[in-house]
Order: sequence, then C-alpha cells, then structure tokens
Amino acid sequence: MTPEIKLVTKLTERGLTLSLAESCTGGLVADHVTSVAGSSAVFTGGIVCYANAVKRDLLGVPQAILDTHGAVSRETAEILADNIRALLRTDLAASVTGIAGPDGGSIDKPVGLVYIAAVSRSDRLVRRYVFSGNRECIRRQACASTLSMLLELQTP
Repeated sequence: MTPEIKLVTKLTERGLTLSLAESCTGGLVADHVTSVAGSSAVFTGGIVCYANAVKRDLLGVPQAILDTHGAVSRETAEILADNIRALLRTDLAASVTGIAGPDGGSIDKPVGLVYIAAVSRSDRLVRRYVFSGNRECIRRQACASTLSMLLELQTP
C-alpha cells in the first residue's frame, strides 16, 4: 500500500481532515493525496505558496520572519503549516518549503535543502532535509517525506 493510500485510509477511519501549504513541491503532495479514491472526504485543499508574497499575504508568514530566517526555514515551515490548518479548519496540515534547484542554493542553504512541518491539534513534527539529485528527484523526495511525516503524526 502506498503512503498516500495509507494516509487517506487513516484519515478516513478517524474522521480527520487534511490541508497542505506547498512551495518547492508545487502541489505534488496534493496530487498524490488526490490520486486516491475517496480522498475528497478528507482532503480539504491546499495552497501552492511559491512566491514569498503568497506566503506572507495569504498564509500570514510575517515579513520579519522572511527577512530574518528566509522562506526556506524551520520558522517559515511551522507558520505555513499552522496557518493553513487554521485557514482551512482541518485536523492535520503539512507544509513544504525548500530549494529544488538547479539554481538558488547558497553555502548556507544548498540546493536540496527542504523544511517540512506536519501538525495536528496534539502533535508537531518539523524536519530539515538535504536531498540530493536533480530538481525532480528533490521534489519527489520532499513529497515522500511529507507523506511519511503525516503518517507519523499523533492524532486525537
């Protein structure tokens, strides 16, 4: 059974809902979730927040956080996950923000750096990854890690 099938099954059995805020994955996690029959019962929606203005204006990441820590940071990932969960009133939420490349990396934030946050009412996971490979490999690894983290979350 694939992670997305496990996730949709888990959420369906527990009567829980999910929302997503995706940057570097560009909706790939939502695509995986919605590929599962019956996902409409649990997946409320998501926002692809690629631009910082969307992170700030739609999902409430303070400009000071973006200026101090950057869009690709633990702080931004946590705020995105918390705020998409609140905005769409879901039980669980996840966010993904990173640098998929091939450009855009730096010494401090290399290509492949991804922060993922998964939150529920009773649990919170935030992880830093540095994935390798080309752009598509990085995006796929970030998607798989997001699904795994959502499955790990403790739910009420």
